[in-house]
Amino acid sequence: MNIYVGNLPFAATDDDLQQLFGAYGDVSSANVIKDRFSGESRGFGFVEMPSREDAMAAIEGLNGTDFKGRSITVNEAKPKSPREGGGGGGGGGRGGRGDRRF
Repeated sequence: MNIYVGNLPFAATDDDLQQLFGAYGDVSSANVIKDRFSGESRGFGFVEMPSREDAMAAIEGLNGTDFKGRSITVNEAKPKSPREGGGGGGGGGRGGRGDRRF
C-alpha cells in the first residue's frame, strides 16, 4: 500500500521515513520527494508497505504526530491522475512591425 507523508521537516531523509514506518511493519520503499533543480526536500514523501494491515496501523499511529518538530500528515496515497488539457500552446503569431506605417 502506498502512503503519503506530508509536512515533513526539510531535513528528513529516506532513511528517517524507513525507520519511522518500520516500527509498524515491513517497508518496501521510503522516498522524500526532492526539488529537481535544487535537490532540496519539497516537504513530503511516500512510503510503500506490502501489508495493508501494517500500512493502516502506521497511518492510524502516525497521522498528526510530531516528527522532528513538525506535525506530519499521513494518509493513503491517491493514484496519480492524468493531467488535464495536454500541453497548452502558445498564442497566435503577432509578428514584428511588418508594413505598418505610423
